[in-house]
Amino acid sequence: MRILYGVQGTGNGHITRARSMAAEFHRAGIEVDYIFSGRDAKDYFDMDIFGNYQTFQGLSFVARNGKLDIPSTCRKANVVKLLKDIRAINTHSYDLVITDFEPIVAWAAKRQGTPSVGFGHQYAFHHNIPQFKGSRIAQWIMTHFAPATTQLGAHWHHFDHAILPPLILMDNKHNNPKDDHVLVYLPFEDSEEVMEWLEGVPDYHFRMHCKDIEPGVYGNIEVFPFSRIEFHKNLSECESVLCNAGFELNSEALQLGRRILAKPLQGQIEQHSNAIALEYLKLAHTSSTLNSSIIQNWLESSRVVQVNYPNVARAVVGWLQKGNDTKLSVLCEQLWAQTSCLSGDIDFSFNESTTTGTRRRQRTVLV
Repeated sequence: MRILYGVQGTGNGHITRARSMAAEFHRAGIEVDYIFSGRDAKDYFDMDIFGNYQTFQGLSFVARNGKLDIPSTCRKANVVKLLKDIRAINTHSYDLVITDFEPIVAWAAKRQGTPSVGFGHQYAFHHNIPQFKGSRIAQWIMTHFAPATTQLGAHWHHFDHAILPPLILMDNKHNNPKDDHVLVYLPFEDSEEVMEWLEGVPDYHFRMHCKDIEPGVYGNIEVFPFSRIEFHKNLSECESVLCNAGFELNSEALQLGRRILAKPLQGQIEQHSNAIALEYLKLAHTSSTLNSSIIQNWLESSRVVQVNYPNVARAVVGWLQKGNDTKLSVLCEQLWAQTSCLSGDIDFSFNESTTTGTRRRQRTVLV
């Protein structure tokens, strides 16, 4: 079996998910070629597991001061080059194309009639789940950005649809959090402003990862560069996580059992939807704005939540090896049966026999 795997490189969450899949593909002896798009080639780091991967410009968004910058995003987009790159990719030599919301391989596979699987969080939004509707244009982009023959959506809950649990790194060996330490990862915010917020909460020690402040200790704040190894070390040692409302980091924080405060990137439909889901499920606190008082109140009044998710990467690789002969809903039932919330107040049970691919019961879509 030979697979072409495209990964959206705008944020680190897609790449983290791909690392888990790469480890399981290697374990299963499956040959995989990787393509990444969405950031400059020089900005990728710790990529050894992907071998001789390729990078393309692709499409990405621009954010400034915690808000999606639509004009800059449009100016940055090079549609002519995107179309040229799509035509340049030959998918005929592959048995399967997988896209983690990566548009080049997705459209190349569609154009050439190669079977494809869309695997990732964004594909969960093809179902009627709690989400931020946003504009019709944003909804259209979410649906058509990276099309696939088969869609494997992932979310913190199935919401009565054939949606998988989160795919996260399965390494909890060094989970030893300190109750007054907080991991801070807000890459779309103004880092200097974030530092001011944190300085106003002097009773806590903050470990902040960013790329535009020199690493070092600044009072109660320790600044780190982007580093996968250092980041996961800090995540394992901090009881609280202050972050944007991306999917992967919040999933890892839930798996480890962390107190979470998530701020959605303004104007980004996926992150607004994630914030709604986190509040709906009572998994985390969210806020559209941040300041010292909001952070202090969160740390003093919110609870730690832990959810045990199964090894989704291994299950999906096994499912692909068997030629998808098991219904997706059966795979979902098996995986959600292995999922549990340690506080016991979330029901993850999923019954394949009563799922038809549409809603089993009416669920409100939040705006």
